[in-house]
Amino acid sequence: MSARIRVVVAKPGLDGHDRGAKVVARALRDAGMEVIYTGLHQTPEQIVETAIQEDADVVGLSVLSGAHMTLFAKVLELLRERGADDIVVFGGGIVPDDDLPELERLGVAKIFTPGATTTSIVEWVQERFAQTSA
Repeated sequence: MSARIRVVVAKPGLDGHDRGAKVVARALRDAGMEVIYTGLHQTPEQIVETAIQEDADVVGLSVLSGAHMTLFAKVLELLRERGADDIVVFGGGIVPDDDLPELERLGVAKIFTPGATTTSIVEWVQERFAQTSA
């Protein structure tokens, strides 16, 4: 693989807990990916703008606030509106199992729930990118 995978890791909404997002960002970076961490309290509009400006392949959203359905839906909607729906969106956080099928239907490629290892996240991004660039 010649081009490095470009990942935007974002914390949408009012959730102020970013330790997990930083751990994931570092694991992705340590695996050789280019990672842009947006920081706390990002709006979906800011996240999408960053993803487009940074020519991201993947956007990872960390949501612990319970607003995952609204936030994921808005990011995906804005990506479609901007013609950037080729950017893969995944996420992690506190997401009830009952919400996973609806998030998948909306277009979220994968949700990592508590207990997921950084290795599993890195491997999934690498495999997914290999599929989308093949």
